[in-house]
Amino acid sequence: MTTTLVSRLEDLSYGPDAVVPPAPWLPPEAPLAMPRQAIGEADAPDLAEAIPATSPPGVARRRLAVFGGALFLTILIAIGPYALYARAGFNDLEALGLAVFIILAGAIATWFCTAAAGHFVLAGGREQDDLDFSPHPALPTQRTALLMPLYNEDAAAAFARLAALDASLARLGASDAFDIFVLSDSTRQDCAAAEAAAYRSHRLTSHSRLYMRRRAQNTERKAGNIAEWVRRFGGAYAFMVVLDADSTMAGETLLRLVDAMERRPGVGLIQTAPTITGATTLFARMSQFGVRMYGRVAAAGLAWWAGSEASYWGHNAIVRTRAFAASSGLPILEGVKPFGGHVLSHDVVEAALLRRAGWAVHVTAALDGSCEETPPTLLDFIQRDHRWCQGNLQHLGLIGAKGLHPLSRAQMGMGCMAYLASPLWFAGLAIGLALQLRYPVDWSSFWYFLNPRFTPFMLTSLLSGVLLIGPKILGCVLVLSRPGERRAFGGAAAVLKGMGTEILLSAALAPVLMVANTRSVLMTLRGRDIGWRPQQRDAVGVAWGDAFRAMAWQMAAGLGFVAALCVRPDLSICFAPIVLPLLLAAPLAVFTSRPCAMADLLRTPDDLGVSATPVVFRAHPRPAPAGAGQDAISILS
Repeated sequence: MTTTLVSRLEDLSYGPDAVVPPAPWLPPEAPLAMPRQAIGEADAPDLAEAIPATSPPGVARRRLAVFGGALFLTILIAIGPYALYARAGFNDLEALGLAVFIILAGAIATWFCTAAAGHFVLAGGREQDDLDFSPHPALPTQRTALLMPLYNEDAAAAFARLAALDASLARLGASDAFDIFVLSDSTRQDCAAAEAAAYRSHRLTSHSRLYMRRRAQNTERKAGNIAEWVRRFGGAYAFMVVLDADSTMAGETLLRLVDAMERRPGVGLIQTAPTITGATTLFARMSQFGVRMYGRVAAAGLAWWAGSEASYWGHNAIVRTRAFAASSGLPILEGVKPFGGHVLSHDVVEAALLRRAGWAVHVTAALDGSCEETPPTLLDFIQRDHRWCQGNLQHLGLIGAKGLHPLSRAQMGMGCMAYLASPLWFAGLAIGLALQLRYPVDWSSFWYFLNPRFTPFMLTSLLSGVLLIGPKILGCVLVLSRPGERRAFGGAAAVLKGMGTEILLSAALAPVLMVANTRSVLMTLRGRDIGWRPQQRDAVGVAWGDAFRAMAWQMAAGLGFVAALCVRPDLSICFAPIVLPLLLAAPLAVFTSRPCAMADLLRTPDDLGVSATPVVFRAHPRPAPAGAGQDAISILS
């Protein structure tokens, strides 16, 4: 029975424009054209300069405050190395080192200023200033599709998440306004059979209509999966909520998102800020704590200065279907992989194309109840990051696409910088050490921390440290200032212990990730395509043999630094925070892949099953839906 259902779920002969007879597992087709967009031709649309109605009135001042502040801090940080090398004039290596340092300092300063803005927004309860969400949203007047793409995933776990979401909507009496689609791209027959069995079981008890489709060919990966659904069924739905296999969303969150879209007909996309849930290993617990404690601050800051030119993270977001179909058909890039061919990190590009067509794109930190899971081990995280690195670097060829809003270009650049920062950091360390090798051993520098002297370089070091951990401190201060949140994290002592533990682990893993991302960037630039692998979501631990094989590059880099430090052993303390984690990369991978007592220090509200986002939703009148319903179909039709 299951094998028969698998074969019937496959679309073996349907082209993108075919009209397929309705079947019990699929609704009647409602085709919607989704043309591929031009990115360089003269006839490409150029509506990005049109100001959406939801653009904050003072958004230009916000951007000036964040980026102007980042520029000021970058200049302040650069005083130290500039003064150090300018005394005798710059040589080529010193100039290169200073340039690398300034680029990295600018990235860190921008992150800090974004977090500072987010703290300002959240501390003042301003997270709803741009998008006001209703405290008690009315039932939707238009239909929404919930899309969960699958690719060789754990079917039982994915359907269980959908069942929880479906039960939440049923409790609110909103099931009739939502249809759920499971869009399978699985290539393994055992996964496909498990999906078919889970679908057959859950379809009998689902309150919302539950549909499933399995593609015979997974062309363009997840982006192609969503686009194929839009072209076949998108015409019947005003909105679509894109989920990942590990996504969960509360029914209240979905209703507020739909309500906001119905009241704001110019909004094309609203991206929520998901928190991490379900963490069991030390590595995953560290990520969960960090996102819970500091993630909102960064997301609120991004939402504050991005305004209606925000980005899309590919899941846990609501999208206006017709706007997406008309403006976000992905181009096929010229050239060969990894820079040519299909767009890999599609979400940022789709958001940029939406905004280019005049639609507002927003990120919000005002909604709780949007969650995802994280890779359970360091090795799984590196594998996922390698795929993301390849996709983000592909955007280097898209930043200059015709008609994009400057903020869309900037966010593509920031996505690239997230990975280019690692080879720049590695180069900066190598250059700094190479410069020091020209001088004789000075043991006074070895004991410098016992008798520090104020110098411009000391100012640079202190300021850099503040900017690096400043966002974490701001998130911690916000939690400590709110009694309800403080209790949800286990009290003030637990918050401080958790922050200290997270900072310690993050500092230890940072050099390991630096080398991993540097290798990913180099492989991508050499044209190596990593392919498409399913993400590991279950905690199975890391074997010692696998850890030593996976961490070979890290340990080799550590030994390289050790060899250089043999010439200047007085610099050992300065480089110890980099070199020791690299040498111990394999034990770190094993240690963080398992549950341990240290993980108990990373308590989050998830451990108590409570919300950590005390948003007070403001009441407001709800306008008639006529204006918002021009591009949608009523659930009664």
